[in-house]
Amino acid sequence: MSGGRTPRLLAAAATAGLLLLTSCAQTVSGSAVSIYENPFTVAGLPVTSGPSGPRPDVPDSTITVENAEGTDSDILATNAIDDIQRFWAEQYPNLFKGSFTPVSKVVSWDASEDEGSGIRFCGDRTGGIPNAAYCTRDDSIGWDRTILLPALVDAFGPMSVVMVIAHEYGHAIQHQSGLVGDDTPTIVAEQQADCFAGAFIRHVAEDDAPHFTINTSDGLNGVLAATVAVRDVDPNDPESVHGSAFERVTAVQLGFTEGAAVCTGIDEAEIDSRRASLPQKFSDPDDSGELPVTEDTLGAFTRSFESVLPVADPPAVDYSGSDLGCSDAEATAPVSYCPSTNTIGVDVEDLAEVGQPETPRRGDILPLNVSGDYSAYVLFASRYTLAVQKEAGQSLDDPQAALRSACLSGVITSAMSVESGTTDLEVWLSPGDLDEAVSGLLSDGLAASDVNGTTLPSGFSRVDAFRSGVLGGKERCDARYS
Repeated sequence: MSGGRTPRLLAAAATAGLLLLTSCAQTVSGSAVSIYENPFTVAGLPVTSGPSGPRPDVPDSTITVENAEGTDSDILATNAIDDIQRFWAEQYPNLFKGSFTPVSKVVSWDASEDEGSGIRFCGDRTGGIPNAAYCTRDDSIGWDRTILLPALVDAFGPMSVVMVIAHEYGHAIQHQSGLVGDDTPTIVAEQQADCFAGAFIRHVAEDDAPHFTINTSDGLNGVLAATVAVRDVDPNDPESVHGSAFERVTAVQLGFTEGAAVCTGIDEAEIDSRRASLPQKFSDPDDSGELPVTEDTLGAFTRSFESVLPVADPPAVDYSGSDLGCSDAEATAPVSYCPSTNTIGVDVEDLAEVGQPETPRRGDILPLNVSGDYSAYVLFASRYTLAVQKEAGQSLDDPQAALRSACLSGVITSAMSVESGTTDLEVWLSPGDLDEAVSGLLSDGLAASDVNGTTLPSGFSRVDAFRSGVLGGKERCDARYS
């Protein structure tokens, strides 16, 4: 975020034909795009718990992988290639002319070898390259079995590896079909590949993949969290042309919800329509976008909320703590809303801790969460939206209230863009703020919870509701979650 009266405000790189992935409470059932039809499904599928990952007692793939050593990572990725190729053998003729042809070669390498050593992939030595990639030169897919894939499994579960391989295979499909060419913007190619990967994950969720299964709660949450981890990190970096976490998760969800056909329609115009007036770069390259959480900044936020979503009786803010001893709602640390007194209670110190940027641990190549100031401010916004719902006479303690909280938080978020046209703001959105919100929605979901802190097990649903508010405004929230 930026403050003051004067406004201030899996990544992939295509080089020499190589497409690389880089640092790439109580619950009730919930859902995503179809949630306004049935709040107990995820894009039409039931909310499930249970296993996510390799199916037990299924024979491993016999696909030949050059330089493989039969490690767990090699087996996981090879089985993913097998299932993805079966998926595209069915889907390809429905979308493109001709029939599907598997990639020409699959390669495994060891990124722990010294930089400049190791086997060659797409013309480059693989030592020191913890990555996964598709190479247009020889129509091959490869992965690092020693650093990247184990890190993905440790951080997000085995289905995150399947997601990464599905993304890379999406590039192969683009190349084979001619869907992209030399003049296709990288952002378009990457978002299409994310979308194709989402369509394959839907195939797994429908129990149609021979080697894998995934549940639609924490399993799907992990896949989306991995997508967040491989977002473009520095929006001012000229190489950041692959999409923010908000954009990449959106593309995955489009494929999961609508199927592979919708992915072919992703182009610059479609991406621009999703970007709307959201900030893309810092006007000052030295700006971190971080606005420390204090009583003063929270006061500025409160006044800005009232400008965006005005209510006749604005809630008071009590900075003495989140537990207000409320008679009609549970406390939700670090920020709560009490309907009976129309008060937001804040533990400023704890909320400020939520808003601290995550410090990478030595050896980590993927962040478990993306945190920063807006991780805290979106929680504060979500409790204000409960006051908005209360004035509208809406329920505050059910799944619809949780979804409205997320959606209206998205409305506030979008309105805080400098270019939104909203007047009387004292704080403004910065690049990266939406990514922090998305990461929080996937990890704990308090911003998508009802007045008692009851959230939804489906991070997919929580993010979808938030995005509905960001891109569709209050009218869409009212229409979907009334």
